Amino acid sequence: MIDKISLNAPVGNTAMATAVQKSSGGGFADLLAKALDSVDGAQADAATSANKFQLGDPQVSLEDAMISMQKANVSFQAAVQVRNRLVSSYHDIMNMQV
Repeated sequence: MIDKISLNAPVGNTAMATAVQKSSGGGFADLLAKALDSVDGAQADAATSANKFQLGDPQVSLEDAMISMQKANVSFQAAVQVRNRLVSSYHDIMNMQV
């Protein structure tokens, strides 16, 4: 019941809502793996576009290469922040007295 309500609730980030709907059967580990694959893909796309621009490919402009590099940077920084939050939460849980 709770899963149905949370999946149908309006979410500001439609990409995150789509990711949650696609991974609803797999759990947190699958969602995290998909997010890291997305970051890896963005970095690979940025490297490819930068290499094509450096080789003089007329279909890749400097603006396209810079935008793809910035997208990869933002997604990487977001992944680092998620990792930092997870580590902090882990430390908080480990320091709890039961």
